[in-house]
Amino acid sequence: MKVAVVGARGQLGAAIIQEFRSHANHSVVPLDRAALDITQPAAVERAMSELVPEVIINCAGYNAVDAAEDHPVEALEANSLAVRTLARAARTLDAVLVHYSSDFVFDGKMDRPHTEDETPNPQSTYAASKMLGEWFAADVRRSYVLRVESLFGFVTGGPPPKGSVAGIVKGLRSGSVVKVFEDRTVSPTYVCDAAVVTRRLLDERAPFGLYHSVNSGFCTWLQFAYEAARLLHIEPRLEAVRVADVQLKAARPQYCALSNEKLRSLGILMPTWQDALARSLRDDVGYELADGQR
Repeated sequence: MKVAVVGARGQLGAAIIQEFRSHANHSVVPLDRAALDITQPAAVERAMSELVPEVIINCAGYNAVDAAEDHPVEALEANSLAVRTLARAARTLDAVLVHYSSDFVFDGKMDRPHTEDETPNPQSTYAASKMLGEWFAADVRRSYVLRVESLFGFVTGGPPPKGSVAGIVKGLRSGSVVKVFEDRTVSPTYVCDAAVVTRRLLDERAPFGLYHSVNSGFCTWLQFAYEAARLLHIEPRLEAVRVADVQLKAARPQYCALSNEKLRSLGILMPTWQDALARSLRDDVGYELADGQR
């Protein structure tokens, strides 16, 4: 299967490339921004007509949540209009389109994990741009829209880890006081597990559609930080903060755990976030963890 990976230099893109290249039945073509600017429709049409991939996996996106409030055009171009361009290319080639979305499409006012059949209610420019991207991707008959959340993980050959998890781990290791939300509930997603799900859905020819592709379970960021400290044998210096007490330009969904029961119904069982965190830390820093594993 010939797979074109757009956004190949990001954390998720690197994990996708690693996962698909580890299986001989896949031929992977990495496309970073230098190779293909997906906000340029003519460039996308030309590149895809030359490559003729069977699958287009879109790992690119504008992920600066607060900056999107000041730069809405850039967010919409990358997260919405570029997806429409890739969707058109996929339809022309009769290729499968895989696109990643976010928990931010929900308003976070639930008290239980969101399912795929619940109506989104985005509360920020970034969130709205991701929801529009979902719609454009879903317009392709053969497409998977995979919602991931709080991505983390180190991949050999990929970029340095970034995001909330990387910030927590860096702070713990440096002995700094780490501020973490005690009232934001999430379902963290290890990029390597998200990549495995992507490959399995394609290889097993799962029904097309929308899937929550997160690790199993959920936690507050405070609980996550304590688990990371335990695994790293570090006495944490944590400062618990509440969403209402932090000035952020863009609204964050407060309870944004996602249910992956739809994947489970297909026989795809996602590891728990605790297991994923332990594997990620082991592969990243090589520490002996509290459970005795390396």
